Amino acid sequence: MSLVIVGSVALDTIETPRGKVVDALGGSAVYASLSASYFGPTAIVGVVGNDFPTSGIELLKSHNVNLDGLETQAGQTFRWSGKYLDWNRAETFSTDLNVFADFSPRLPESCLCCRSLLLANIHPRLQLQVLDQIEKYEWVACDTMNYWITLCPDELTEVMRRVDIVFINEQEIRQYTGLDNVFAAAEKIISLGVKAVVVKRGEYGSVTVLEDDLFFAPAYPVQDLKDPTGAGDCFAGGFMSYMATQPALNKGAIRNAVRFGTVLAALDVAAFSVEGIINLDYSDLQKKVNQLRNWA
Repeated sequence: MSLVIVGSVALDTIETPRGKVVDALGGSAVYASLSASYFGPTAIVGVVGNDFPTSGIELLKSHNVNLDGLETQAGQTFRWSGKYLDWNRAETFSTDLNVFADFSPRLPESCLCCRSLLLANIHPRLQLQVLDQIEKYEWVACDTMNYWITLCPDELTEVMRRVDIVFINEQEIRQYTGLDNVFAAAEKIISLGVKAVVVKRGEYGSVTVLEDDLFFAPAYPVQDLKDPTGAGDCFAGGFMSYMATQPALNKGAIRNAVRFGTVLAALDVAAFSVEGIINLDYSDLQKKVNQLRNWA
């Protein structure tokens, strides 16, 4: 398997200044896997209820996403409902974990060996469970959020000590490290043994910090922003799937991975739910990546 993604599968009700969707396909594993599917074989490990729509399963299958690790349990699928007050901040109306509340990831045989492993935004305890199960991989990344940083910082630190790449946004990295300077904060995370820290900066793009390199990438311009949900997951999925095609975790590969992740995140926010990242033309992705390379 090229890439294994462990994360949430959800049904989202989202309202933005551009409209509203109800029970739309969502969750970190879904966004990440659909973005990742353009580079090679991808599998997800997660859980859904028996109310999860067949159309969602068929969409994932149409993108050749391996579903061996997707469990179906009696009950309802994880649901989130919220409204974006602005493009960077959402007001949560409800979070119903449902079957996700008791989720304990179990890697099937087909997911025990992979090129890339992405621990999407879930409890660090679950991320550690996956790291204890995986048998072989080339590189592994984790994503996180402010909730986990507040709730269980020690477990999160344990995860970071065992991964190669950390995805984190500006607010989160300051909160986690207690440092205002993003570059000093990234170096503090690298001191844990992490090889690359990708700091997501929303409309301002990202900065990637390595022990011996610093890379600023602009955001790909989006003229009609509709729904920012899942942008970070799309970035991480595209990044890690591209890295699964590379022989080494070096500067050049990481810079290209950032560019592909950036383009997929931009396509995601230009439509509601996952509509912006399905049935894409790879040559169009490459064209946009080349534009980013020229601009940077």
